Amino acid sequence: MLDHRDDASLHRLAGELDEKLGDPVGAVHQYEQAATKDPSELNYFAWGSELLLHRAIWQAQEVFRKGADAYPKSERMLTALGTALFAGAVYDEASVNLCAASDLNPADPEPYSFMGKIEMAAPNPLQCIEPRLARFAREQSDSSEANYLYAMAIIKRHQQSSDPQALHQAEDLLHRAVTLDAKCADAWLYLGILAYERRDFAAATDDYRQAIESNPQLAEAHYRLGVAYDRTGEPGRAKREFELHDQLEKAQAEAVERQRREIQQFLIVPAAQVAPPSTK
Repeated sequence: MLDHRDDASLHRLAGELDEKLGDPVGAVHQYEQAATKDPSELNYFAWGSELLLHRAIWQAQEVFRKGADAYPKSERMLTALGTALFAGAVYDEASVNLCAASDLNPADPEPYSFMGKIEMAAPNPLQCIEPRLARFAREQSDSSEANYLYAMAIIKRHQQSSDPQALHQAEDLLHRAVTLDAKCADAWLYLGILAYERRDFAAATDDYRQAIESNPQLAEAHYRLGVAYDRTGEPGRAKREFELHDQLEKAQAEAVERQRREIQQFLIVPAAQVAPPSTK
């Protein structure tokens, strides 16, 4: 069909087919062609998403920046740009874009999910994030994720200011998160951490077990459960949890290495010079 009609939608379709056939470099080329011929929001998004999918992070950032410049009121584009910046550890700029995306559509949980991840990863609290996560928890109070993410933002602030009242608020939110969704492994994990810090080792052990039951691949929960067992005089159980932790860490490290090898093939993909759209 492309031999007869050089059309942006056909290039996008060819990109989808290349991805399914295991040729991501070919897919990137086709998505680039689609965006060059028709610099629509959809084509920018498809092109950048293909790059980000295969961890070509810098290239994805550049594509999403072009898309966000062209479509500054697009929640999807701002979220995508924020996600790509987060993947590259550009936390401040990522938070600004994700906060702007959430303001465009406060009911959409996706920007909040990435905001929570950025807040936990960044070395210091990010100014715009906690108020947005507070809004998320307030407006979607029956969401386990909303309660968990707001709790973690409060804990991040507590680590900077040592506010006991804030810590109690965060713990209440974590309990609400696991009440709403008993499979919220990350909330169980942090409840265990808080219990351990209070030296309530029995409660910590129970919470860590709940985290592992919810997500057996959660390596940190195995490690912390091992520490709790060691603290309460159960070295055999502790050893087993440490072994599981090491196995999971090794598997995850191997997966990261595979991703790094995959990135190399995108180094040949040049940064595109896309013509700006005629209208926004």
